[in-house]
Parts: sequence; C-alpha cells; structure tokens
Amino acid sequence: MLAIADYPAFVVAILLFLAIPGPGNLAIFSSTAQGGVRGGLASTLGIIAGDQILLWCAVAGVAALLKAYPAAFAAVQWLGAAYLAWLGMRMLLAKPGQGAVIKLAPHHFARQSFFITLLNPKAIVFYMAFFPLFIDPARQPGVATFAAMALTIAVLTFLYGLAAALLAHRLAERVRGSARLSSALTKLAGVFLLGFGLRLALSK
Repeated sequence: MLAIADYPAFVVAILLFLAIPGPGNLAIFSSTAQGGVRGGLASTLGIIAGDQILLWCAVAGVAALLKAYPAAFAAVQWLGAAYLAWLGMRMLLAKPGQGAVIKLAPHHFARQSFFITLLNPKAIVFYMAFFPLFIDPARQPGVATFAAMALTIAVLTFLYGLAAALLAHRLAERVRGSARLSSALTKLAGVFLLGFGLRLALSK
C-alpha cells in the first residue's frame, strides 16, 4: 500500500507550486512565444526531466547531505542565480531583428528549461524539504510510493505546461506582428530573469 499521507493535499500542493510565478513559468511562456505550442511543450518536458532528477535525488538522501553541508546548497543557489542572470542579460542586450535569444529548435527549449529547473533553488527546496512531508511515517515508503508521487508530478506538470503553452500561444499570435512590441516583451522577460537571478543570489 502506498505510504502517501494525504494524496489530495499532495496534488493541491503540486498545483500551487506550479502556479507560483518563477523561472519555470517564464521559460514556458518565452519558449511558446518563440516556438509556438511545440516549443512550450518541449520546455515543459525539460521541466519534467529536471523535476524527476530533483525528486529522485531527494529519495536518495541528498536532502540530508544539503542539511549537513549548507555550503553545498549555497553553491547550488549561486549557480542557479548566475545562470538566470546570464540568460536575462542576453535577452536584455538582444537587438531588434537579430533573432531570438533562445534557439527555435525544440530540443534547445527542453535543454534550457531542464537546467533552469535543475538549478532553481525554489524547486530544490520543495523536493528536498516539502516533498517528504507527504510521506506517512507509520508506513514504510517503498519504490512504489515514490514512483506514484513522481508520476503524479510528471502528469500534473505536463497538463499545466500544455494549458500554459496554449494560453501563451494565443496571446503571442496577437503581438507577433509587431517588432517593437516583440522586442519589448523579450526585454521584459530578460528583466524578470535577471531579477530572479539577483534575488536568488541575495537570498540566504
């Protein structure tokens, strides 16, 4: 029997986590704006892959390692902050008409979203600290329990990413014809990414 303490609450927590504005959401919207729904879905798959690695690392006991060695978590924070800030600066410095900062090929969207997720301290905190709260200590959690939780997270993330990509695509079709507006939106996305990077770098 699965050792999940409260499965409905677990589902709600995942949905709330997905809805919180962050680099992952921005990656989906930016990828959709540049590559359409296909780009948004590729970005979603990259996020799912990063999520699965973080989840199974938590299962393997990485949480204990980070707790015992705070410097390891600080290093991850700085790495994630540097990557987001670098990406944001590239978008801010992009000149109109020089092409998208992010390559249009779907595998590039997936790769970028994968690293954004993997280096996002918000996701790491969730899987390393919040995720274990849904394990029932009265029952021994086996591989089946963790696999069910991993599958739930993957399915919910895919459905959320699909909905976000469809919404972003409809909005993108209205602004794609305006080079000035498109450039402004790209720079705005760069500001947000740079802001995320700076906030993570200054957080303790």
